[in-house]
Amino acid sequence: MISKTNSFGLIGLEAYPVEIEIDVSKGLPAVTLVGLTDTAIKESKERVRSAIKNSGFQWPTQRITVNLAPSDIKKEGACFDLAIALGILASTGQINGDLLKNYIFLGELSLDGQIRPVRGILAISLAMANSPVKNLVLPAENAKEAGIVPNLSGWPQNNLKETVQFLTDLLPRQPFKATPEQTLRINTNYALDFSEVKGQYFAKRALEVAVSGGHNIVLIGPPGSGKTMLAKRIPTIMPSLTLDEALEITKIHSAAGTLLNKDGFMGTRPFRSPHHSISDIALIGGGSIPKPGEISLAHYGVLFLDELPEFSRKALETLRQPLEDNLICISRIKRTLIFPACFILAAALNPCPCGNYFNQRETCHCHPTKIKNYLGKISGPLLDRIDIHIVVPQIKYHELSNVKEAESSETIRRRVENARAIQHKRFKSAGIFCNSQMPNKLIKEYCFLDKQAQELLRMAISELGLSARAYDKILKVARTIADLDQKEVISQEHIAEAVQYRSLDKKQI
Repeated sequence: MISKTNSFGLIGLEAYPVEIEIDVSKGLPAVTLVGLTDTAIKESKERVRSAIKNSGFQWPTQRITVNLAPSDIKKEGACFDLAIALGILASTGQINGDLLKNYIFLGELSLDGQIRPVRGILAISLAMANSPVKNLVLPAENAKEAGIVPNLSGWPQNNLKETVQFLTDLLPRQPFKATPEQTLRINTNYALDFSEVKGQYFAKRALEVAVSGGHNIVLIGPPGSGKTMLAKRIPTIMPSLTLDEALEITKIHSAAGTLLNKDGFMGTRPFRSPHHSISDIALIGGGSIPKPGEISLAHYGVLFLDELPEFSRKALETLRQPLEDNLICISRIKRTLIFPACFILAAALNPCPCGNYFNQRETCHCHPTKIKNYLGKISGPLLDRIDIHIVVPQIKYHELSNVKEAESSETIRRRVENARAIQHKRFKSAGIFCNSQMPNKLIKEYCFLDKQAQELLRMAISELGLSARAYDKILKVARTIADLDQKEVISQEHIAEAVQYRSLDKKQI
């Protein structure tokens, strides 16, 4: 007897419907899985067998063939276990197969029949908007994740036996629902705050400018100067997430299996800090079945690369296209997947191999050639995409011992949001949302300089030895500083501050 159940698979961030056909016929007892399945799915026959037996149902002593269609798409994961088990029960007459037609089934089965959570529920729930079936039977732990999607009925279940009772019970029930706006408000608190950072006023100001204009930034300083501490607090001064942004971030982390929030929702900006031994595929995404990489997991947040020169040259060079386009395109033989990657790149590095070049307490013994080679690991094209690079010196004792509380993240964030509002209005028809994304045409249109500012910029370029590539960067950063001051025209002090944020161009190291 043949039965059919419905489920969904996931490739990258794209969900697609999967029809599962089960045929139980005469023959030697065996289970055959077809439909371009991976190892996790092939092993599901053992999980399903034990789950059916331990839930009080009969396992057929016949030949079982399971087909996952469409057969030309590689399928992975254990999310089809529940659908396969119910299909076998329907094929053997233990439940009515007609009851399965109006549901999508997702869930991994344990040996005792419990339903374990699976990844990608939000992406699948959103994809079900185009599906004629609007009822989703899913693990109880994934309920909040699916409950925020409108026009979808989520039916959370704890185990296989409970699922069968749900399908055969004719009593009226209410699907699980969650209010996304309320869930967003609950999950907006950060554990860190800029008020915890002593001193480093110049660095904190530079980070405020970077976030206000969406500029990438690199922090240069000796070990212990606070580079990592500062970087970890960047998300706390970024504008509050909108509901659409929160849904997109949650969708990415759900598909990658990194959604750890018990509410199934991310209401804060992500902060990703991969180790310098990371591979290029893990950084940008990919694999035989493409998955989001660190740059996509940092979408709408911060990607922090500590000890930047220690990353492999190949991995760093893969960042060039995402930093330019705010997305990464992964091409395979049968399809091309696009992952969003709109993030602020924050990097930290020591000024020399030993790290003591700026250290007032320790002497640096690095030869100038070694220092040049160390910094030379970062290519020019990558530096072209970093607007701000500043020196973070060792903090002095009187700053550490100061009991006065520093400015809070909330205070800084309000200024950032005001600057972003100005940019949003300015670029409303241009398809961009911050100053760092301005092409040359818009730089000429919106970067107005008074005479004193023009003269100072000329001196900076000619007398301080700034490179030609620094010219546009200085204008973009100066535009952001002027927005923070709510000034339409870029003045001398705005240019002066922007020039200070070009440490590498001024060859101070």
